[in-house]
Amino acid sequence: MTVIDIDENLRLLGTAHISKASADAARHEVVEYEPDIVAVELCKSRLDALTRPDRFDNETLGKVLREGKAPLVLFQSMLAVEQRRMGLAEGEKPGTDLLAAMQAAAEAQKEVALVDRDIQTTLRRAWRKMKFREKWKVMSALLFEEEGEQEDVSVEELLENSDLITQLMDELREVAPAAGEVLIDERDEFLAGSIQRLRPEGKVLAVIGAGHLEGVANHLRRNSELDKERFRELNHITPPHPAWKVVKWGIPVLMLGLFAWIASQGDIAALKDAAITWLALNAILAALGAAIARGHPLAILTAAIASPITSLNPMLAAGWFAGLVQLKIAAPSTKDLQSFLKLDRLSLFWKNKVGRVLLVTAFANLGSTAGAWIAGSAIIGSML
Repeated sequence: MTVIDIDENLRLLGTAHISKASADAARHEVVEYEPDIVAVELCKSRLDALTRPDRFDNETLGKVLREGKAPLVLFQSMLAVEQRRMGLAEGEKPGTDLLAAMQAAAEAQKEVALVDRDIQTTLRRAWRKMKFREKWKVMSALLFEEEGEQEDVSVEELLENSDLITQLMDELREVAPAAGEVLIDERDEFLAGSIQRLRPEGKVLAVIGAGHLEGVANHLRRNSELDKERFRELNHITPPHPAWKVVKWGIPVLMLGLFAWIASQGDIAALKDAAITWLALNAILAALGAAIARGHPLAILTAAIASPITSLNPMLAAGWFAGLVQLKIAAPSTKDLQSFLKLDRLSLFWKNKVGRVLLVTAFANLGSTAGAWIAGSAIIGSML
């Protein structure tokens, strides 16, 4: 049930990325089918993560914080937790099937093609398309779902039961339709288009996740080409709405203008009250965010000091500074870095030093943003 022949020169193998049986099946198909090209559901970024986990070090983590990518990495890690948990239960690492296919191809001297869209593009498109309510539902499900609430499903059952796969896909679409469109439908189309481009070059064996098997097969059966325009569209990351830029810069400009106006009126008491409100709410809520992430006391203090300042500068964020202090004071060890790459439950985001750095950064930023909005509203309300 996990193999679909589109024609005599194109075979799709549906696998579970954490299954030893799938790894064995991938090796078997490379030998048995004798393809000219082995296509795997990987992009260069994911391949590097699988084959060179040592590249993720403290320097890389610091760069992630400085570039404001902590929430994206955190979101990506959370999405992979369930698959990692199943992978550890199976005794295999995530991606073992894809690496097995590549190894078998190398031994048989066959060409290997990476046919998936870059993971960063996929995640950014998903995040940008999701509405606030969808984001909240996804993050709540990931962060607050009790482990006991989850239904135990074996890898073999998942692979043998196509209805179960459909059910899981439908559940994702129900929780977050926009995310389902990007993570499932778009990737089906992208994978099919990438595989289609390989067909003139010889006999192709494509090793892809079982959840994508039917979708990719349907696209390939229609023999539809993924033209350059559609390819660019699927790789395009929509910039933030112009209104967001107005809000991003508008709040600091509004608050600075308001402080200047109060000062020009000579009302020292009102200016003092406004300053205290701004400083207190920004500091308290940013520090609260860092504290919820169980940050080091110095990281919490840094969030409190930085927030009133960074909230007036759209180019800075309190969480960046708090995260960097957390990274410096409680530097993750090599063991922490390795453990983070195979997190098997969400609680380790608080227990693992790498996860805690990311949480401190993200939660301090959320607290700082909330502080700016609440303080700004309170100040404006007091002036009306």
